[in-house]
Amino acid sequence: MSKKLAVIGLGNSLRRDDGIGVIILECLLNHYKDQRIDYLNFGIASFDLMHRLQDYDLALLIDGISAGLPAGELKIFDLEDISFSKEASQEMKISSHELNLKDIFRLSRNLEIKTKIYVAGIQVQDVSFGESLSDPLKERIGAIIEEINKFIQERLL
Repeated sequence: MSKKLAVIGLGNSLRRDDGIGVIILECLLNHYKDQRIDYLNFGIASFDLMHRLQDYDLALLIDGISAGLPAGELKIFDLEDISFSKEASQEMKISSHELNLKDIFRLSRNLEIKTKIYVAGIQVQDVSFGESLSDPLKERIGAIIEEINKFIQERLL
């Protein structure tokens, strides 16, 4: 039996770079759609995300992060590998989502969700109100989409 896969975009498209996860999800859906994957837009990540994750064997969350990296840098990691020290949790809590990555990690553990969750985190530069991406993210978006698609093809399928 094949594994059930989801690629999930997170972000607030009214907060500039914070919308990067949703923008990338739309690009993947338009240019690399694969029938074996469910593509889900969870915008500002409601608690419904936790219930939906339980339906999948593997999930890739795409989201903007604030981790002190150069703007537009992509890091793909296993949600279980995140260490949430006080400093790290302050850095990662830049989103305007109901749930941030730390919340998703804790809830998935507390709810004993068996889904293997990966995160494609893109370093944001500007999360002020507005609808366009910052220049560094605009310049890197093509490469970011290619890297995420390569990860999906090589690691998830």
